[in-house]
Amino acid sequence: MNILHASFECYPVAKVGGLADVVGTLPSYQNTLEVNSTVIMPYYDNGFDTEIFDIIFKGSIKLDTSIHEYIIYSTHINKTRILCCYVKGLLDTSKVYGYEYDLYRYLIFQLVVLDFILNNNDFDVIHCHDHHTALIPFLINNSYAYSSLNKVSTVLTIHNAQYQGQFSHDFIKLLPEFDFTKVGLLDWYGNVNPLAAGIKCANAVTTVSPSYMSELINEANGLEGLLQSESYKCKGILNGIDVDFWNPSTDSMIFKNYKVSNVISGKKGNKKEVCAKYGLDVSKPLFGFIGRLVGEKAADLLPEAIRTILSSNLNINFLVLGSGQESIENDLIALKNEFPHNFNTHIGYDEKLSHWVYAASDFLLMPSRVEPCGLNQMYSLRYGTIPIVRRTGGLKDTVIDIGDGGFGICHDKASVWDIEYSVNRALALYENKELYRKIQKEIMKIDHSWTKSAQEYINLYKSITTS
Repeated sequence: MNILHASFECYPVAKVGGLADVVGTLPSYQNTLEVNSTVIMPYYDNGFDTEIFDIIFKGSIKLDTSIHEYIIYSTHINKTRILCCYVKGLLDTSKVYGYEYDLYRYLIFQLVVLDFILNNNDFDVIHCHDHHTALIPFLINNSYAYSSLNKVSTVLTIHNAQYQGQFSHDFIKLLPEFDFTKVGLLDWYGNVNPLAAGIKCANAVTTVSPSYMSELINEANGLEGLLQSESYKCKGILNGIDVDFWNPSTDSMIFKNYKVSNVISGKKGNKKEVCAKYGLDVSKPLFGFIGRLVGEKAADLLPEAIRTILSSNLNINFLVLGSGQESIENDLIALKNEFPHNFNTHIGYDEKLSHWVYAASDFLLMPSRVEPCGLNQMYSLRYGTIPIVRRTGGLKDTVIDIGDGGFGICHDKASVWDIEYSVNRALALYENKELYRKIQKEIMKIDHSWTKSAQEYINLYKSITTS
C-alpha cells in the first residue's frame, strides 16, 4: 500500500509547530511496517540543504487565468521520501506562513499535488494534514480534471481546528471546473471552508488525540454540528514521538547524555550548564516553558503568574523559550529585568535550546487553553522532566496527576491561580526527594513512540481502500 502525506510543513525541511514533527516522523515509522509512505510539501527557500534534492518531475498547472510551471524535487530523510513542490513566486518562500497571498499558495500546492498524482498515480491513499490540504478530497470527488483518481482514498487529519482556511465564494473561480451541484460541500456559514469541505468529503477524519476528538464534537470553532453528523468516520489517534531523535542517552545537542540509571547526575550536569548560560542558580528548581507565545498556549498568563510566584518566593527559577504575540514577548522581557537572577527568556525558536530546556528543567509548564495533542509533554517525560499541564486534548490523554497515582501535575483551568497552585504543588514534590526521583525514573520508561499509532493509521487506511 502506497501512502502520500500532503502537508505544508515537515521537519527538518520546514517547521513552525507540531504539524512538522508529526509529518516528519509518522511516515518513517509507517515505512518500517507494511506500507510505503511518502511526504509531499512545498519547496522553501529557507537555507535547507537543497543539494540533496533530485528533480523527478516537471509539469504545469493553471490557477485562475495563469499557467504556472512546477518542479518536483525528491530526497530521502529518516527512511522517508520527501517531495518538494517548487512554483516560482508561490512555493519558493522563506517562511511557511504569513503572506498576504497565502490563499494562492495553499491552492497552487494542492493543485500541484493532484497534477503530480495524475501523472504518477501509484498512491492508494492521500493523507491530508490540516486545512492547507483539505480541498484535495473535494477535488478528487468532484472536479472533472481528477475523475480518474476516484479510487484513491483520502484521510484528513485535523491538527488544530481553530484554523480552517475560510475564504470568500468570490475565489471559487480559482478552483478547477467541478460539478457545481456539489458547491454546497465547500460552504460553511457563507464562506468556502476548506476544513469543513475536507470533513465532508474525506473517507476518514482523524484528530491527533482521542480527547481532542471528543472536545471538537462539542466545541470546534463552528464545526461542532458537522463533526457530529460525520462522527461515523471520525477517530482520535494519539500522536507519538521519534524516540530515537528525542533520546537523552544519545542526544548530541545536550551537554551531558544520560539514561534512567544516571538521570540524577545527567540532569544535574545539563542544568548546571544551562543555568550558567542564563544567569540562574543551579541549586533552585527550574521550571521551563517551550512554545508559541499565544493565547492558545495560555502564554499570556505566564508573565503575571511568574511575577506573582517570584514576588513571594525567590527560591525558584523560570526559563521561557518561544515567540509569538509581541505584547507577551515584551512582558517576558520586562520580567527578566525585574527578576534577573530567577527568570530568563529566549525570544525566538531554537531547536538546540529546546533540547537544553528538556534536559535541564525539573518541571515543564503547559497551561494550554487548546492542545490538540501536544508533543512537549512527551519530550519532557522522555528527558525525566515532570510536566505540569492543563487537562485538555492530548495533555489529558498522556499525563496522569500524582494525586491519582500518576506522574504529573494537572489542573483544570487556564488561569493565573491554577498555574500558581500547580507550581506550589510541584515545589512540594521537589522537596520530597525520594518520590521525586522515583517519578523521574518512571516517566523516562513510558513508551510514546509512533509504533502503535502508525499501525492504527495503517489499519484505518486498509478500512477505507477499495480492493
